[in-house]
Amino acid sequence: MTAGKLKAWYQASRPPFFIATLIPLLLGGAVAHAEGYWNTVRCLVVLLACFLVHLATNLANDYFEYGTGADDDDSIGGSRVLQEGKITPLEIRNTLVLLYAAALLCGLWIVWASKVWWLPFAMIFAFFSSLSYTAPPIRYGYRGLGEAFVGVNMGPVMVVGTAAALTGDFSPRAFWLSLPIGLMVALILYYQSLSDIEVDISVGKLTLAARLGRAGAIWGFRLFVAATLLSIVFLVLNGSVHRLALLSLITIVPAYTIDRMIRTTSDWKDLHDRGAAVRMFYLANGAILFLSVLLFG
Repeated sequence: MTAGKLKAWYQASRPPFFIATLIPLLLGGAVAHAEGYWNTVRCLVVLLACFLVHLATNLANDYFEYGTGADDDDSIGGSRVLQEGKITPLEIRNTLVLLYAAALLCGLWIVWASKVWWLPFAMIFAFFSSLSYTAPPIRYGYRGLGEAFVGVNMGPVMVVGTAAALTGDFSPRAFWLSLPIGLMVALILYYQSLSDIEVDISVGKLTLAARLGRAGAIWGFRLFVAATLLSIVFLVLNGSVHRLALLSLITIVPAYTIDRMIRTTSDWKDLHDRGAAVRMFYLANGAILFLSVLLFG
């Protein structure tokens, strides 16, 4: 494989967004460790399976949106490797089959090793969500449901699933801790959709931001931030996490900076390349929650 081809696959994989997968896995592992369980091999297989599905999801979105107009011309969404001719649709399709097959093998081993009977149902839901975001006939991302599905998968499914794979049982604490994680990953997707509101509407892709419109979309961002921080306060109050987690409240400062950036940017297409600020908001809060559990049980 040439250097140019490797760069193309790197572009298609969109590595900056892999942090969205890492945080819930770490948090689920921290919960299991706090409950007295740890298995390095099992943890690594869970990590591999989740990253395989994340990569497959990114490629599936490119594959099924190719030719719909959602990622063409003025749009700046997706990796654009197909539009730029760097990778062919056939190569994407074949890679998807391999990635999902490898993830399935990992999943079957995890179920066998953990003996958690309900994990296959969570895995089926994750597979459906991964494929159907842009794949017909469901295309729930076109119906304003992208944030909901992403939030559930990267929150409860991944945090609770990881904890269960390591402990062999359902952890109510993992579920509560997964709520702010799910909200923040949904926020990342929501923010990235702001730059393509007009294009999405023109091709019938009614994302949540497109449904809200430019004025309402700003309030959508604020609601996601408020819900995230309030959920962390709730976790401290109900005893799910140590009060160290209240340090998350300081992230209201960068959140306000992002809010101001959105309000003062005339062309929202410029927001696309500034998404690192939202990912840092997620990373900071995710790290605080992880350390709160790891250090104080």
